[in-house]
Amino acid sequence: MRLTELSVDLRVRIVSRHRSEEGYQNISAALKVPKNTVASIILKWKKFGITKTLPRAGRSAKLSNLGRRALVGEVTTNPMVTLKEL
Repeated sequence: MRLTELSVDLRVRIVSRHRSEEGYQNISAALKVPKNTVASIILKWKKFGITKTLPRAGRSAKLSNLGRRALVGEVTTNPMVTLKEL
């Protein structure tokens, strides 16, 4: 299960604490964010210079998981349904 992403404000606070030479563990304890998350945010800030979420690589899926489940449910209840009827 994927979790929600952190707000831009929280990311900026993490970077500002890092710039004031505070350690990863102290930042994670103060902001109640996992230490690995703090490290990945700071690494991305060092590499790209921004704190907002970057778009992911690759083409997005045509069907979401919910749409895929709806199609599978329809086919299991009615196996003789055609593609046009779906």
